[in-house]
Amino acid sequence: MKTYAVKAGDIRREWYVVDAEGQTLGRLACTIATVLRGKQKAIFSPHLDVGDFVIVVNADKVRVTGQKMGQKKYYHYSGYRSGLSETSLADLMARHPDRAIRFAVKGMLPHNRLGRALIKKLHVYAGPEHPHQAQQPKTLAV
Repeated sequence: MKTYAVKAGDIRREWYVVDAEGQTLGRLACTIATVLRGKQKAIFSPHLDVGDFVIVVNADKVRVTGQKMGQKKYYHYSGYRSGLSETSLADLMARHPDRAIRFAVKGMLPHNRLGRALIKKLHVYAGPEHPHQAQQPKTLAV
């Protein structure tokens, strides 16, 4: 029996919409990363991008467990001396609620050029509306 090799013509991309209202951040990010990577497909190949597009709505209504809202920190270094800035999850959710989901999903993807290509297929919106009706997205149950 020969090993099946995926060709570019075999890849069929779907669009899925996920409602993040009331969902736990980590569990939601894990499901989104699996769909972006394409691991649910029979033609999955670890070195190719065979995944689907994901649209996340109501990102501002995602929840976390425990004391993570005040204790979880995000760091950014500008490259200059004393250029390390720190932001809590509560501040991040107040200013940019879409970034919390984006950072969580990005951490679950490969840390190479494949991961950078996969994260571009994620579209996160704070409210219930999105501009991707033309792609006819299917609802993804989380």
